Amino acid sequence: MFKCPVLAALLVFWLCHGSPVKANVICDDSTMTVGVEKSSYPGVRVDHLQINQDPNTACSIRSNSTHFYAVIPLNSCGTELEETDENLIFKNRISMVPNSIDVITRKCLLEVKINCLYPKRGNVTLSFRAHRMNVEVVEKGFGRFKYQFEFYPNRKYISPYNPDSYPLQCELKSRIYMQIEAISSMEYAEMFVESCRASPYDIQNYRKTYSIIENGCKVDSTVEIYVPSHQRQFKFSIEAFKFIGLHDQVYISCSVMMCEKDSPNTRCSQGCINGSRRKREAGNQTTIHFVSQGPLRLKRSAESNESPVLHLNLNLVFIAGCLLGAVGMISAVVMYKAKMSKVKYQPLLPFES
Repeated sequence: MFKCPVLAALLVFWLCHGSPVKANVICDDSTMTVGVEKSSYPGVRVDHLQINQDPNTACSIRSNSTHFYAVIPLNSCGTELEETDENLIFKNRISMVPNSIDVITRKCLLEVKINCLYPKRGNVTLSFRAHRMNVEVVEKGFGRFKYQFEFYPNRKYISPYNPDSYPLQCELKSRIYMQIEAISSMEYAEMFVESCRASPYDIQNYRKTYSIIENGCKVDSTVEIYVPSHQRQFKFSIEAFKFIGLHDQVYISCSVMMCEKDSPNTRCSQGCINGSRRKREAGNQTTIHFVSQGPLRLKRSAESNESPVLHLNLNLVFIAGCLLGAVGMISAVVMYKAKMSKVKYQPLLPFES
């Protein structure tokens, strides 16, 4: 991926107010490798830990006699990408999971935050893709399946954009076509999109978001939903927009789930729920999963797309015209003065009567 050196690889961790965990992280071309010494937190088992607070991801944490360790890809396993003017920052975390039946806890829960920072200014090979990979999930009763989130050039939904074409370029108010699909061998399963939001960064809990779909209901007035090919597919579109400010990119993230097909007590069967309706008890369904795709970047306006050389040439023509006009005026004055200097005055002859 990056041929230039990593400027920083930061590992931040908390253990209540106790001693810091002995750990290290290695950032390479396509992965973040993190290792935590078992001796720094005795009593913790590998099944107590998870990546990016998603116990259903196929990405897992392993252990040996001395360490817990994980090799986390830069473009999957919930890795988040934050972009600044100078750097690309890849973020993930390993956290300790309390017992699922507990409501509260008074234990010191381990949390390891991993940041890998890569400078933009360097030799970057084509192996890095901004395009987000499929999300792999394993759930009891539904087995192993994948969520695929893609952008398409039109509503025919024949071929998605090539991953190498990301970030995608679009114009304001142009229509963006998206499709989320659950790839599963379970014929009795169906997929439901609970919500979709837009954000300037691919960070799940980023504070500045714009709602597109909430509680299964369309929120943005430009949203259009199309008939899917099957019940594990969701096709929709929206008019392109930008966040006010300096943000020039948009990521779309959605909360999705799988349910038992045609079951009357699942969230999938309830569809759009507004504030006046009560949710029924959930039947056979999975937990909520998060998928995202992007970034989308706005094309510059036609005016700003004009070549700066053209603007420069036009300015030069104008300046040259002004200079020629000034030179012409000066020349005219010089010539007039020169002509007047050649006139000889002669006395008039006396008037003869």
